[in-house]
Amino acid sequence: MAVQYKEFKDLNFARLAEEILEFWNREKIFEKSVSNREGAQTFTFYEGPPSANGTPGIHHVMGRTVKDIFCRYKTLKGYQVKRKGGWDTHGLPVELQVEKLLGITKDDIGRKITVEEYNQKCRETVMMFKDQWDDLTRKMGYWVDLDNPYVTYEKEYIESLWWILKQFYDKKLLYKGYTIQPYSPAAGTGLSSHELNLPGCYKDVKDTSIVAQFKVIKNDASDFLFSDQDHVYILAWTTTPWTLPSNTALAVGEKIKYVQVNTFNPYTFKPVSVVLAKDLCGKYFSEKQKDLKLEDYKPGDKAIPFEIVQEFSGSKLVGVRYEQLIPYLQPYYDADKAFQVVAGDFVTTEDGTGVVHTSPTFGADDFRVAKQNGIPPLTIQDEAGNEVPTVDKHGRFITVIGEQLAEAVKK
Repeated sequence: MAVQYKEFKDLNFARLAEEILEFWNREKIFEKSVSNREGAQTFTFYEGPPSANGTPGIHHVMGRTVKDIFCRYKTLKGYQVKRKGGWDTHGLPVELQVEKLLGITKDDIGRKITVEEYNQKCRETVMMFKDQWDDLTRKMGYWVDLDNPYVTYEKEYIESLWWILKQFYDKKLLYKGYTIQPYSPAAGTGLSSHELNLPGCYKDVKDTSIVAQFKVIKNDASDFLFSDQDHVYILAWTTTPWTLPSNTALAVGEKIKYVQVNTFNPYTFKPVSVVLAKDLCGKYFSEKQKDLKLEDYKPGDKAIPFEIVQEFSGSKLVGVRYEQLIPYLQPYYDADKAFQVVAGDFVTTEDGTGVVHTSPTFGADDFRVAKQNGIPPLTIQDEAGNEVPTVDKHGRFITVIGEQLAEAVKK
């Protein structure tokens, strides 16, 4: 049978698109692509739901185009492809948007505004741009059922998630642990990678960085460092000095070259031997002072002599134990494995000393390398018996001024 196609002499893509969309809508082509395959093998698609409290962008068009390709392909292969759209109505962006609209903070909920009123405003606000999303969905020819979407704030959806969690629990697939994630004290919640990229999340600030001395414990693993010194320290640099009380490891690069330097402590004027990366030695020991003799040093001299006594790879430092920097609290478990040098693939010689102070309760790299090496975090139990991170004995957020902490380290 011959098929006739309409000829377009003056090609206008915008008008052509509108005519195709009108035809699909009039003839209910999307609906027929599902109903005509009743009884066929199913391929079910639930869209990863967008949030309608923000306007759609070109990246949404790109992502939805890829999704649509798979669904159309499966339809052409004879599957019954049920495509269910949805709306993501949870998350910090919605809460912050409502707080801004109402001129309140999180602490005002339950005082200046009831929880019910706040929740209702969130429900209204989260669908603020739904019309724009529906228009985009139609114009780009994205086939998905938005007449019966799943909405994450509806009780049926929430209860279904609790049901799924119960299945995991019954199969003993849930366990209690912890991980590292960005946290917002103002919002009282963790932050996703998407939320971290929201406008205004970051700003440049000046902060204090310090170099801390970690005293090496003499044993078989560290004996090579004590040939002519009684006190050997590993130098570690940090831009987050407030995490030092929670230190339980030091990370080095296995292939990085390190040096041991004999010199004098500029605060106590006593002889000391320190370890740091060879490439960063010049940042702490000036070439102008390399010809000074250790025996000529007098307490208080501004020019402090130094002598490089040996060089070795970071792998030789792995397993070396050191004294806890601020011994006011011990790890809650596996304390005997804490306070040792481990290898870290993230260690570089771009800044600092080539030795990374490691606190498993602060920083994803710290957490990962500690877990790989069986290093415990410095945690405590709160009043409810939960294991929580701490930088002081009460588990509170604190900011330690660099000068004060440096004073504590010296003592």
